Amino acid sequence: MTEVPNRCAWAQRGDALYEDYHDTEWGVPEYDSRALWEKLVLDGFQAGLAWITILRKREAFRAAFANFDPEVVARFGPEDRARLMADAGIIRSNGKIDAAIAGARLYLDMRERAEDFSEFLWAFTDGKPITNHWSTVGEVPAQTPLAAGMAKALKAKGFKFCGPVIVYAFMQATGMVNDHIVDCFRHEPVSRMAGA
Repeated sequence: MTEVPNRCAWAQRGDALYEDYHDTEWGVPEYDSRALWEKLVLDGFQAGLAWITILRKREAFRAAFANFDPEVVARFGPEDRARLMADAGIIRSNGKIDAAIAGARLYLDMRERAEDFSEFLWAFTDGKPITNHWSTVGEVPAQTPLAAGMAKALKAKGFKFCGPVIVYAFMQATGMVNDHIVDCFRHEPVSRMAGA
């Protein structure tokens, strides 16, 4: 019998997709600008929903949003918007779809001004992950002043669905902060990735 690894409590649900996400992706530092934008868009779609809902629909989102290629999404017009609103494979929300399309345009605008999306985001942590040492999931905050600062900066650029709670979840997912609890089997390897 295979021994079950000790995971963060939120990932101990017996759901293979959720466990794999926790075990291989959550908390791993991500520096690729396009991948970070994709994750920010997906976290925006999560607003008011459980992350597992988005995770189960992630491949449908990727298909619907041209694999989150900002150059393609930025050109989405009324027909694309109607197609997205008719796509049962994704979350059909006018506001969230509009925010994703506008976000692609903002991403490209930043790039045209030689402002790298990844560098902009990682500057909030001085370019390196923050390793926390929580004993229980209950200690992990829903948001932090750092997340609030990043949210404010993103909103100032025009991004939507990026409040402090969403941004902190984004920071956790993309490894800007390591919030695996200390007795989770992923805390140590993710800490090593951060150089901690």
